[in-house]
Amino acid sequence: MNKIVLITGATAGIGEATAKVFAQNQFNLILTGRRQERLDKLSKQLSSDFNIEVKTLSFDIRDKAAVKESFSTLPESWQKVDILINNAGLASGLDPIQTGDLEDWDKMIDTNLKGLLYITREVTAGMIEQQKGHIINVSSIAGKEVYPNGNVYCATKHAVSSLTRAMRLDLHTHGIKVSSICPGAVETEFSQVRFHGDDQKANLVYQGFTPLTAEDIAESIYFMASRPAHVNIDDLLITPTAQGSARDINRK
Repeated sequence: MNKIVLITGATAGIGEATAKVFAQNQFNLILTGRRQERLDKLSKQLSSDFNIEVKTLSFDIRDKAAVKESFSTLPESWQKVDILINNAGLASGLDPIQTGDLEDWDKMIDTNLKGLLYITREVTAGMIEQQKGHIINVSSIAGKEVYPNGNVYCATKHAVSSLTRAMRLDLHTHGIKVSSICPGAVETEFSQVRFHGDDQKANLVYQGFTPLTAEDIAESIYFMASRPAHVNIDDLLITPTAQGSARDINRK
């Protein structure tokens, strides 16, 4: 059987683009997300276009019981995942700490940090049994720098960066690679989600410069995953040419 890649948050943006890149390279896929109709559409497209096998799991990654139950429904052979791409994540709100919305805080912590932990714990058992595997955590430039009003989002992505390093220490003795990729400004649904569907605010984020695309990040993830067995790319920061830091963007 072809190698198996599990991608969380595969219904849009970086997750969807990454699924397409791996499908083109003849990997079988496990796609997860909350929107079953999008999973079904993507699954049908990729299996038809590239003659691969695709399984979908629809759940909210914040729900640890749902994560465990959904993963357990996979056939035993599919539970031995070769590559896990922890892509599910979001920013919710852009407020100073003193007026931050508690629901936004919970959503970011539960998705970006706890959700990543829940699915990783399920997948690592099979990797340890095989004594090989690769975990790629999609972090952010916000995991390396902080910016005004980004407080809790930046904190969750800093935590992802720390977790990646800690996971590397825990798992390298089992032959398992662990990597993180940290994108700068990428034009996806990210800003629509951050601003709770306010398209006017979201569109301003990407005005005046050429941002990264989901495909840019997907290609970089595939590069990381396709290195020889003895090579692990620990960390990759990727930004648009116009972006000098998390908050400094040359807009013209």
